[in-house]
Formats: sequence, structure tokens, C-alpha cells
Amino acid sequence: MINPFKEKTTSYHDWEVLKDLKWHCTKCELNSGQAKTWQVWRQEKGIQLDKDEKGNWYKNIECSTCGFKTVHRKLASLEILDETKSRSGISQYLARKIKKFYNNTDALFLREFSPNQLEVDHRFPQIRWKDNESENRSSMSEGEIESKFILLTRSNNLLKSRQCEKCVKENIRGNFLGIFFWYKGNEKWEGTTENDKDGCIGCFWYDPYKWREELNKKINKIL
Repeated sequence: MINPFKEKTTSYHDWEVLKDLKWHCTKCELNSGQAKTWQVWRQEKGIQLDKDEKGNWYKNIECSTCGFKTVHRKLASLEILDETKSRSGISQYLARKIKKFYNNTDALFLREFSPNQLEVDHRFPQIRWKDNESENRSSMSEGEIESKFILLTRSNNLLKSRQCEKCVKENIRGNFLGIFFWYKGNEKWEGTTENDKDGCIGCFWYDPYKWREELNKKINKIL
């Protein structure tokens, strides 16, 4: 299979490393360290990544090169799938509907942007998913949309992905702007399994709106 990426790019390099269909270290062998990159490979490029025994799209093992226990990635096949719509799970119609529901406003800093500057993201990070979801209904209600999705700029989406990836590695939930507050639980991620959505509830990165609401309640009690 010919490398599907442009030469001299990070993804081109990583494909060349991974095309032997073996596990490779993201610390010392691969250049793409962000979980978002691998999500794009799967959902937009149709590239098939392998899973570990728990169904994660990565494997935490000791690297024979750097000696650290790190996240490893592996291609499941060199075949690239043409149909990626079912993996992204969001039709263009639904994406427009979600952006309209949120008034084209980024969830982190509550700034309004043009629709093409915003990305629909899941509250529950995809790095914790056990399986890809099926396509979401275009007829989803506003309540269903609000419970499942948020809007983020590209840079903020990547920031959320980094926070969630670090949480998966360390079981320590991220803070926002150095504010160590979780409206449920504390900084320790305490899901019953790696794929348990309840472990994320209370964290800013899971629900920025609820996080602000609960923090303001505490502030108002003090004032």
C-alpha cells in the first residue's frame, strides 16, 4: 500500500514506521503524540488502527527502545476504508443543527465564531470509547444534542484531547486555567472501567457549562 500522506509530513513519517503492522512507541518512534491525530486517521482517513485487549485504540506497554511504559500505536491493516461516515457518526446536516443550537459559540471561552471555525466534539472523549458509535440520528432532540456534544474551535478541540489523553494515562483529571475545581468528585478519575462515562462527570472538560454553573453557585455563597 502506498503511503496516503504527503511526503515530509508528520503523518507520512508515522505511516512509514507503522506499515510493518507492529506496535510502536509514541514517545520515541512516532511523531504524532496527540490522540486527536489518531482519531482523524480512523474517522476521516479510513485508516484501520489496532486495539489492545481492552478495546482501546492504543496499548500501554514498555518500549524496548526508550525503556519507558508508553502509549503504543499499531496499524491493523494497510487497507484504507472508503466509508468513514459511520465512524464519525455525525452527518453534515446534524453538524449544522448542533452549531445552530449552540449559536456557533465555543464552549471553552464562550466566544461566537463562524460555523466553519467550529468543530462538533463529544463530551465523553473518544479516547475512552470501547467501540466506534453508529451514526447519530439527524432528528436528535435539543436535549440529546446538549447531553452529548459541545462546540470547540480546532485549537481548543486539540487542547481538550490532550487533557483527556493525559487523564487516561495518569487517572488525574485536568483543570481549567489553574482552577482546581470539580463539581463532582475530585481530581482523581474514578470510573469503574476505562470506558466508564461516570468517571468524567464533574470535570470542566466533560461539561464546561455545568462546571461554570456549579462554580458560580459556590462563589455566590461566599459573596
